[in-house]
Amino acid sequence: MRVEGELPIVSVVGRPNVGKSTLFNRILGRREAIVEERPGVTRDRKVLEAEWLGRHFQLVDTGGWMPSGNDLDDKVSAQSEKAIGDSDLIVLVVDGTTGITEEDTRVASILRRSNTPVVLVVNKTDTPLRDPDIWEFVSLGLGDPMGVSALHSRNTGDLLDRIIELLPDEQHEDDEDIGEGDEDESNGVPGVAIVGRPNVGKSTLFNQLIGDERSVVHDMPGTTRDAIDTVVETELGPLRFIDTAGMRRKARVDDDTEYYSNLRALRAIDKADVALLVIDASEGVTSQDQRLAERVDAAGCPIVILMNKWEVVDQEEKDEVMYQVGQRLHFLGESPVLRISALTGRGVHRLVPALEAAIDAYETRVPTRKVNEVIQLAQSSQPAPHGGRVLYATQGATHPPTFTLFTNKEIPASYVRYLERRLREEFDLGATPIKIRLRRRG
Repeated sequence: MRVEGELPIVSVVGRPNVGKSTLFNRILGRREAIVEERPGVTRDRKVLEAEWLGRHFQLVDTGGWMPSGNDLDDKVSAQSEKAIGDSDLIVLVVDGTTGITEEDTRVASILRRSNTPVVLVVNKTDTPLRDPDIWEFVSLGLGDPMGVSALHSRNTGDLLDRIIELLPDEQHEDDEDIGEGDEDESNGVPGVAIVGRPNVGKSTLFNQLIGDERSVVHDMPGTTRDAIDTVVETELGPLRFIDTAGMRRKARVDDDTEYYSNLRALRAIDKADVALLVIDASEGVTSQDQRLAERVDAAGCPIVILMNKWEVVDQEEKDEVMYQVGQRLHFLGESPVLRISALTGRGVHRLVPALEAAIDAYETRVPTRKVNEVIQLAQSSQPAPHGGRVLYATQGATHPPTFTLFTNKEIPASYVRYLERRLREEFDLGATPIKIRLRRRG
């Protein structure tokens, strides 16, 4: 059931490898979903806003229905069925080059029993010569099919015309203004990226946080192939949680799909306000965890370290794991370390206070007068070597806090670190990264 004022939902469904993600990208006008000529690449639901002729709607890319018998395949299929239940309109994609398959028939049977309007799309109808082939699909009982080529953009404009024709009536006379306001509000929602190497429990945590089986969870590494995000109302207000694909080191990225998954995850980190670094406590802090932490730290957003699967670790192992955190992740400074179980939810309630502190520090804006007071006091307590001095200081930016120091000569890096530490302590910046820029005068 759609809440009044929300954008209508259009879900793209079908069996694997019929071109759903290619069509999803074509409608959006940019490459968002990972596309590869191999079944099963899309596993989670991905939701983005689309627009055609001034009409806005939410577009959902789903994993394909797969033959039953495999636990992961069943979960992916369940995601698609859930998308159908949430939708105002379904776009069923079939492959015009292979004809009707058993999976097509099974999907069509489910859709006929639903009360949701369906547009039947015969993809890979690349030329007019193939147009007669689409009428075979009338036997699916979903009305007249539309022949398109998502790859070559053939007839996709006609498809979009049909989609907006079948969407529910707009519920406000001033929808355009409301849509613009919603976009601005969404842009201001803090982003929380859930990152970690494969199979450490990121998707389980994501589902625990949003209270919905949104990401497919399975014990096969690499289940999540794309960055999936959901805005959740918390006591802090709305937060945008982003579930990313598990990142392997470059030498082990052996196919295009995983390469693009890593790119999506890195892009999500760069855009996030806070990163939750999930580590499998039963395996300890690995060298791959360490490299990933370095990459997230370099992106300039604060990090909250989550030791997941804490309930399966005995006391001796717990002591060793915490020692590893201090040794291998020392460069993260005062980043909070939370011990949790994503599966049971134990300890997850402590996340919101940690996120609040991290976001507050990340958005801190300090008056120039106070910045200079702290810098002058620090210099009085411990002058810089060789007559170096900060003449004036100001905060030039937030996200993260960025301070510009104007100096009379070059200042040693060790002294800059001292000033950074004093700024962090005085303004209670916690674990958030701080950028220091030096400008020499005279």
